Amino acid sequence: MRLTHGIHLAYCTNIHRGESWPETFAALEKHTLAVRKRVCPDKPYAIGLRLSDAASRELAQPQTLATFKRWLKTHNSYVFTINGFPFGRFHGTRVKEQVYAPDWTQPERLAYTRRVFEILAELLPEDAEVDGSVSTVPVSFKGFRIDERAERTARENLWSCVDFLEQLSRKSGHRLHLGLEPEPCCHLETTYETVRFFERLRSDRPGDLRLEDHLGVNYDCCHLAIEFESPAEALARLHRARILISKIHLSNALRVHPTPEAREALRPFVDTVYFHQVIERRADGEIIRYTDLDEALTTSIDGPQMDVEWRVHFHIPLHAAPGGVFATTADHVTGVLEEIRRHPTLCRHFEMETYTWEVLPAALKQHAVVDQLAAEYSWTLAEFAKRGIVPR
Repeated sequence: MRLTHGIHLAYCTNIHRGESWPETFAALEKHTLAVRKRVCPDKPYAIGLRLSDAASRELAQPQTLATFKRWLKTHNSYVFTINGFPFGRFHGTRVKEQVYAPDWTQPERLAYTRRVFEILAELLPEDAEVDGSVSTVPVSFKGFRIDERAERTARENLWSCVDFLEQLSRKSGHRLHLGLEPEPCCHLETTYETVRFFERLRSDRPGDLRLEDHLGVNYDCCHLAIEFESPAEALARLHRARILISKIHLSNALRVHPTPEAREALRPFVDTVYFHQVIERRADGEIIRYTDLDEALTTSIDGPQMDVEWRVHFHIPLHAAPGGVFATTADHVTGVLEEIRRHPTLCRHFEMETYTWEVLPAALKQHAVVDQLAAEYSWTLAEFAKRGIVPR
C-alpha cells in the first residue's frame, strides 16, 4: 500500500510455498488476496513478490506475464519489489547454505537477477515516480570461502548488473535498483564490511556515479540487530558512504541470555530447513559467531550467563511478544522507523518479512498465516502512524 512521503509497504510472499509460477500464483490467489481484503480493500494494494529462478522463467513468457498483469489490474494491486535472494527451493527441504547459491561469483546469479528485473519493469505501475527494487544475496556466504580473485569476479558481475539496470531504467522510465542484503556469517554481514565492499566496487570504476542509483543495500532489521548495530549509526554510516538504501525489511529476531532455562526454551527453534545464526556478545564486548543455533546450543555453560546475550537469526512475527526468557529486537525496527521519521526520503520501499511461518514453534503461530500477516500489518501501520506516516 502507499503511505505518506511516497513510501510503499508490502509483505514478502516468500512466506508462502511456491517454487514454480503456478504454485506462486496459487498462493497469491489463496493468501495474498485474503490479506488484501483484511488490510487494504479499497485502495491500490502493494505486493512484494518472491520469484525463484524456475518461477521467473515461467512468468517471463509473454502470455503468462500478460495474464498476470491483467490479474493485478483486476484486483487493483501492483508489484514494486521482488525478493531475488533465494534462487532455488525455499520451503519444505534443507535450505541452509544453499540459499546463497549461486552467489555473485556465478553467471547464473547475474542472469537470474536480470530476468527478475525485466519482469519487474513490466509489472511496475505506470507512475514513473515508483522505483523498482530487487533484493539479493550479500555477495556470498563466508562458508564458501571465496578468495580475492572470486570476489573480483563478483564485483564484475555486479557492475554488469548496474550497466544493465541503467539501460533498463531508461527504457522503462522507472529507476531500478538492486539491494545486497547483509546477513550474519555472510560475505557482507555488517555495515562496516558493506562500506568497505562498496569502496572496492568504486575503485574498480572510479568516478562512475551510476552505482549510487542502481546498487545499494537491502537493510534487514533482523540481520543488523543480530549484529548489535544501532539503527541510527548503521543508517548514518551507509548514508555517509553514499550507499543507496534500496529497501528495508521490517523483521524481528530473538534475544536471550543463554541460561540453562533459555537454552532449553530455544530447542524448539532448531530446524533442518534454515540457518539460524547466533551472535553472542559477552560482558567485555567480545563477539562470538555461530553459524547455526544447534551449534550454539552445544557450547558449555560457564557462570550465570546473565551478562551474556545471544541474538538469534529467527524471523518472528513483528507483533509477537514471546515472553518468558525471550525478548525481541523490535526496538531495532522502531529505531529504523524513527530514522525514517527524521529523514523520510531515506528509503521508500518497505517489506515485512517473516518467512519462517512453517517452522515457527506452535506458541508463536496464529490460527492461520493470513491472521499473522494481518496482525503484522496492524502493528506496522500503527508504528508508522506514531511517526506521522499513514496510508494515502
